[in-house]
Amino acid sequence: MAEQGCLIAFEGIEGAGKSTQLRLAAAALRTRGVTLVETREPGGTTIGAELRRIVMQLSDPPPAPLTELLLYLADRAQHLAEVITPAIARGAVVLTDRFSASTIAYQGFARQLDIDTVSRLDAIVRGGVAPACTILLDCPVAVGLQRAQGDDRFHREQLEFHERVRRAFLSLAEADTDRYCILDSTAPTEQIHQQVMAAILRCLQSR
Repeated sequence: MAEQGCLIAFEGIEGAGKSTQLRLAAAALRTRGVTLVETREPGGTTIGAELRRIVMQLSDPPPAPLTELLLYLADRAQHLAEVITPAIARGAVVLTDRFSASTIAYQGFARQLDIDTVSRLDAIVRGGVAPACTILLDCPVAVGLQRAQGDDRFHREQLEFHERVRRAFLSLAEADTDRYCILDSTAPTEQIHQQVMAAILRCLQSR
C-alpha cells in the first residue's frame, strides 16, 4: 500500500490502551499485505532493553530528571539506528509504542525540564525522522491508572504528574492537527480500533 516506509507512533498516558491498539492495528495491516515492524520505546533493541530496565526500576534515589531524559534519548538513538531507520529505508511501516511526544510530555512537561532544551536534544537524536501520524489515545488519568498494570517508577508517580503528562499530549496534538489523531480511549475497543485504522489508512494513502 505504501510505496515508501513511514513511522506511526501510538501515544498516551499510562493505561490508555496503546499496546492493545497497536497490536490490533498491526494484525489488520498485515492482512492487507503491509510490510510492518512493531516496536516500542524504551526497549526496542537489546541495548534499549537494558536502558528500559534502568529507567523503569524503582531506585533510591531515582534518576535525576536530566539523567532520565538522556537515558531515553540514548534508547531512541539506538532504536533509530538499529530498527526504525533501516525499516523505513526498506519500505516498511513502523508502528512504535511511544516516541518523541512521550519524551516531551514526560521528561519535559511532567519532569519540568526546559521544553526547548528537551525538544532540541530530541531533534538532534531523531535526525529528521518523525512520525507521519501519531495516534493519541486519550482518557482521564483516573481511568488510565485504574487500567494500568505495573509497579514501575511511573505507575507510582503522583496524580498531578500524570495530569501534566495528559495535558502535554493534548497540547502537542492541538498544535499539530495534521499529524495527530486524538481518540477517546474510553470507547469500546473495537470502535477505537476502527478509528485507529481509518487514521492509519488515511496516512498511508496520502504518502
